[in-house]
Amino acid sequence: MTKVLTDARSIRIKGRSFLAVMLSPDLPFDDWLARLDDLAARSAGFFLGRPVVLDLTDLQIDKPQLKELIAELATRNVSIMGIEGARPSILGSGMPPALKGGRSASDIEVQASEPADSAVKPAAAEIRPATTQSIVIREPVRSGQSVIFPEGDVTIVGSVASGAEVIAGGSVHIYGALRGRAMAGSIGNASARIFCRKLEAELVAIDGVYKMAEDMAANLRGQAVQLWLEDDAIMAEKLT
Repeated sequence: MTKVLTDARSIRIKGRSFLAVMLSPDLPFDDWLARLDDLAARSAGFFLGRPVVLDLTDLQIDKPQLKELIAELATRNVSIMGIEGARPSILGSGMPPALKGGRSASDIEVQASEPADSAVKPAAAEIRPATTQSIVIREPVRSGQSVIFPEGDVTIVGSVASGAEVIAGGSVHIYGALRGRAMAGSIGNASARIFCRKLEAELVAIDGVYKMAEDMAANLRGQAVQLWLEDDAIMAEKLT
């Protein structure tokens, strides 16, 4: 007997872009994991709820080493959504899928009808299309909120609370206290800078190079500061 399909409803498939954290481990893994633990300990919840991609480009490891690394990351609540740059021979059943051709933020656009303030979203927020190279958030960024704008600069007219974060493809301008996390040049922009009226940050990062609160000069705390990247180190000076 031939079964007749009577339900003509279609299956809806949509494309959607998310901002993922890219982890690029180094050998030996024990040393790299120790540095990762230090970052997680000093910035609680940094990886919580975030999509993470493991970049293994030019890393000479075998399948058992990769399995062990993924297991070690899982014990740290770092969930790997995909692996990029790995040789096919070291991937296998039960591992995250292989990824390639990740698009830079310049390929992502935000609908023109979307108001700028809607860029304030919970952590791991969806990246919406944008047509401008900067946005202005005219309200404080509260604890637990994320402002994510990979297309360009982010200006916050207010403060960024502890437990909140601002992630920009360009520079970050904060006309208030920076008590949470600020990450500039998030898609590979070493010329990006961070400006704030009052530096009390938990973490700052530029082009993937980060500095924790404990690593910042004491005389800069509570001051108006600009930060920039120089020779793979974050530099800072007071604004006058």
